[in-house]
Amino acid sequence: MAMRKRIRLHHVHKMHGISKKTLEFRPRERAYMLEGSGVCTALTSPLTDPIFTPSQAAEANLRRQLEQTLAADPSIPLHHYNLGVFLWGRAEAEQEGDGDEARRLRAAAAEHFLAAAKLNPNDGVPFRFLGNHYARGGDTQRAAKCYQRAVALNADDAEAGEALCDLLDVEGKESLELAVCKEAAGKSPRAFWAFRRLGYLQVHQRKWSDAIQSLQHAIRGYPTCADLWEALGLAYHRLGMFTAAVKSYGRAIELDSSRVFALIESGNIQLMLGYFRKGVEQFRSALEMAPHNHSAYFGLASALLAWSRNCVTTGAFGWAASLLKEASEAAKICASLTGNLSCVWKLHGDVQLALARCFPWVDEKIKRGVDAQMFKDSVQEWRNAILSAANGAKLSYQRALHLTPWEANVHNDAAICLDLIYSMDDNNRHNPNVWELSEKMSLGALILEPVNKDFWVTLGSMSSDLALKQHSFIRALHLDMSLSEAWAYLGKVPLLKQQLIDFATSRGGSTVNESFESCLRAAQILPLPEFQIGLGTIAARTGNLLSPQVLMAVRQAVHRAPHYPESHNINGLVSEVRSDFQSAIRFYQQARSALGMMNNSKSDNKYVFADVSVNLARSLYKAGLATDAVRECEELRSQGLLSMDGLQIYALALWKTGRSEEALSVSRNLAENLSGMKPESASVALGFICTLTYAISGKDSAAAVIHKLPGQLNYSSQLKFIISALDALHPNKRLQLPQLSMPPRLTSYEVMSEVHSNIALGKAIEGEMDKPLRVDASLSYLKKVLHMYPDCSLVRNQLGSLLLWSGDWMASHKAIRVTSLTHGHTSSMGLRSAHQIQASAMVCCYATCTSYPKFSFPTCEHQYLSGHDEIHHLQRWVHREPWNQDARYLLVLAIFQKAREEKYPKHMCIILKRLIMQVLSNASNSHENKVVQYEVFLLLLLSSELCLQSLDYENCIAQAKEALRMTASRCVDTFFAHFQLCRAYAVQGDLLNSRNECMNCLKKHANTEMGWVMLKHLESACSLETSSDEIYKNLRECIERNGSDLSKWTSLFNLVSAQCFIGDENFASAEEALAQACAEGDPDSCILFLNGATCMEIARRFAAPQFISRAAPSLRKAQQKSHASLPLVSLLLAQAEGSLGSKTKWEKNLRLEWFSWLPELRPAEVYFQMHLLARQSAAAASQQNQLVETMQSPESWLLRAIHLNPSCSRYWKVLLQLMDA
Repeated sequence: MAMRKRIRLHHVHKMHGISKKTLEFRPRERAYMLEGSGVCTALTSPLTDPIFTPSQAAEANLRRQLEQTLAADPSIPLHHYNLGVFLWGRAEAEQEGDGDEARRLRAAAAEHFLAAAKLNPNDGVPFRFLGNHYARGGDTQRAAKCYQRAVALNADDAEAGEALCDLLDVEGKESLELAVCKEAAGKSPRAFWAFRRLGYLQVHQRKWSDAIQSLQHAIRGYPTCADLWEALGLAYHRLGMFTAAVKSYGRAIELDSSRVFALIESGNIQLMLGYFRKGVEQFRSALEMAPHNHSAYFGLASALLAWSRNCVTTGAFGWAASLLKEASEAAKICASLTGNLSCVWKLHGDVQLALARCFPWVDEKIKRGVDAQMFKDSVQEWRNAILSAANGAKLSYQRALHLTPWEANVHNDAAICLDLIYSMDDNNRHNPNVWELSEKMSLGALILEPVNKDFWVTLGSMSSDLALKQHSFIRALHLDMSLSEAWAYLGKVPLLKQQLIDFATSRGGSTVNESFESCLRAAQILPLPEFQIGLGTIAARTGNLLSPQVLMAVRQAVHRAPHYPESHNINGLVSEVRSDFQSAIRFYQQARSALGMMNNSKSDNKYVFADVSVNLARSLYKAGLATDAVRECEELRSQGLLSMDGLQIYALALWKTGRSEEALSVSRNLAENLSGMKPESASVALGFICTLTYAISGKDSAAAVIHKLPGQLNYSSQLKFIISALDALHPNKRLQLPQLSMPPRLTSYEVMSEVHSNIALGKAIEGEMDKPLRVDASLSYLKKVLHMYPDCSLVRNQLGSLLLWSGDWMASHKAIRVTSLTHGHTSSMGLRSAHQIQASAMVCCYATCTSYPKFSFPTCEHQYLSGHDEIHHLQRWVHREPWNQDARYLLVLAIFQKAREEKYPKHMCIILKRLIMQVLSNASNSHENKVVQYEVFLLLLLSSELCLQSLDYENCIAQAKEALRMTASRCVDTFFAHFQLCRAYAVQGDLLNSRNECMNCLKKHANTEMGWVMLKHLESACSLETSSDEIYKNLRECIERNGSDLSKWTSLFNLVSAQCFIGDENFASAEEALAQACAEGDPDSCILFLNGATCMEIARRFAAPQFISRAAPSLRKAQQKSHASLPLVSLLLAQAEGSLGSKTKWEKNLRLEWFSWLPELRPAEVYFQMHLLARQSAAAASQQNQLVETMQSPESWLLRAIHLNPSCSRYWKVLLQLMDA
């Protein structure tokens, strides 16, 4: 009805607007006025009477001429029409439009229009003016007839048609109005007014499909009419065509930004489609236009509520709470505008209830060492905020119930709200004989709608009676068997839950895994804190605590239920698995504080308190706080609450603090209780006793302990692993325990793989703990084991780690091949993980192995590495485990390797600096962890190198000195720190400090061969006064210490020496050094190539053709040994072969050189050589379609060479010769 009133007002105003502008004659009317004799000439002779103004004189003159024209020939309708239009315009121009003079002029004009109509009844324009006259006089019937006659004669007459429809609409003749519009639309497709009016009427009659067709046609005539687009959007909206409706509403808003209706309806559609952010923007825009529009406030509150629910599902509770606070304010304003409207109060209650259910507890102020009172105050503050929101929701629901007591949904929501208030209020005491108010409200909802499945779920979730709870969930499942919430709640019933847990723990691993999947599904369907805590408990048993789903569920449980000690305890277990022991300590302390807040008696909580304290003691020990761990265990022991797990932690902490005798005493007490323990726990305890006894008293005492417990050996499949680990430390003094030989069928796959891994380590150690590993025997043994267990990732990881340790020239490629398994058994144990091995291999590979020759050309024979893929895997590893510092460290090394290959681009240097800062900020400051300290040392050197490449010499030197300062008192080889300082000073021109740092490098006796090779290169590049013999001597000693391949490193050293000689233009010494490098075993293709190139340069400079004969064999070998075609090798070889008189080989090598380059990287010299090849007319003529040089003419090849290198005078000279020829 509101739409119809708005349409009527629009067209009434439209009619009056047109009537006030009749002086602005239409083109046809102007033509009528200008046609006929004497009219135009009359304007050129105005009256000169001083009484009239010039304009009045012109009008009087025009009227006289029109009257004279009419008097001359009164039978012409055009003359009557022209005079009538003039008189009508004079009437409208009168200051008093309804005065006597105006009425007299209009009456005179009407007489002329009537005469024109009688003389020419087929012209509709006079009828339209007659209709305007009758309408002004109040004679609506005659006006309607005149308008109808005008529309019948000309269906395109929009003014007459709109005026007629307005009259019919005022009289309530809607059917007649609809018939007029349809008739006009049927007569002319350009009667856009009729289609527009028809579309509005069809929208009013809710004929949406017909309205869409009419409005679409009308928009062709009025494309900038915002009303049309808005009505079209409404029709689309009601038909469910939401995308088209949004576009139509959007077009209406573009044409008129103040369209509040379009903004609100568009926001409602966005809300239905799930685009909550866009919906909120639309409602906010509507409120800017209409600050008191209650529909906009209602829509804004609804959109914010829906958006907050979406945030809750993703775990963004803080964001959801902020949205709900804004929604609450919007709902309050809407309620103040509407007053007693039930739906508004219910919306406000829904917002407040959602805020109470998702308001998060933030523990940013709670740090380790803070007393329990601060934790209690924080939790109490969170609880008060929830109670405040819940009480606000309760009041809103009460108001809605007073207005509409028959609404079952309000009863159900009020029941949920009351149950939440009851659960948060510590003063409430449950009486099993009295029905709670929440239960009564839920029953009231069921009385109103007994077949509503959601109401039955609500009753079951808040009922304290087990029978009623089960009956409610089963009744809900009867109504809908696929109701996931009912199934999830049904699993929460204490009796059924305990039966499931007992069944899972009694059946073993497969059932436990199934229970984990089921609990995960339940937590996803219904993310209640109880389900999330249960998921964390099962995940701790199945080893799935690092799962992202478990991590998110546990964090949500902490945010939503900080008063549950279980949530903090599980959160501590998650942090402990992540090796974040400081956070684990804090969470365990929070769990104990939460236990202290519970109203249960201390006797009910003492066992739970003991479990949390044992977890706390374990984390304290792992964090290096053994003394605090001993204190916790002694306190539990004094209370008689120290469990078997606690005894193990107690003994271990005592041994760590130096109280070995007490630790042995505790382990003996533990051994006395083995018979009363479960087999699995007894096996673990026995292994701990053997390991601790071995660490304190040695091998003999450990063997005695094992011999005294023969009854435990039958079921302990892990004892063989324990014995193999002890034997690995002293392989020459093995434990002789024949009763440990178990049949293979009783030994699990994982245990045997771990046993073989320990045996391999024993072969590498060989009883000498203070000497480097001897990996040859270990590698040989693991290769044999790999044939027995080809799918064992532990064996493969062990083999890959030892390969990297071996120092083999191609060890990195072999390690990649070994650890490339993507299926089979997986294990997190071993020296390194598969990710660590592949990342380490990528960094330590001596060849570049880049897949894009833009930066360098691959010379390695085994190209198994793929830097881009490995970096992608490392990034995924960091995303999965953001707490893992090893992953971040390896990612930095991998990206640095890629940056080195690409010549240190600026964007990669920026990324690396940021990553290095993150890793350094999170690195441990422990002086005991040498691995972490070495990583920090290496990261500082990487940061220094990035500064050096960025020409930031000051920071480069500062970072290198910081690396030296951190490792001054530790067992870290500082050779490369001094080497970096030497480079930095040399680049700065400070030769004195550069020489000093070089001497420091010589004094360090580094154990890295590459360091001495790089020092040799630096010596020549920076003109340092050192002895090459001294560097070579240190290199030989390093090779002997490491047992490396002497020929490989000597060859590489000679290669670097040759490069230094070439830099000094001492080609004779360079050729001699390269000859020695080629004589060392099997030389690399790069050495052969450089040797050949040097010989060719000597032959060119000194006119020594004998060196060409030396160059050709080296270049041939380099060509043959290259895994891929190396650029320039074939070119130099072609020159050598041509100089030796072999034209065929010259042509063949030039063609090979062409295909050695990527098209976008080919240099000018290659095109010039192709020009020379193309000039061989005999070859070109015989094989026109087979040779590459025949693709273009010699001149084209030469022009391309000049285009690439226009500064080469040789090319221009040849071009001049071609032009002269």
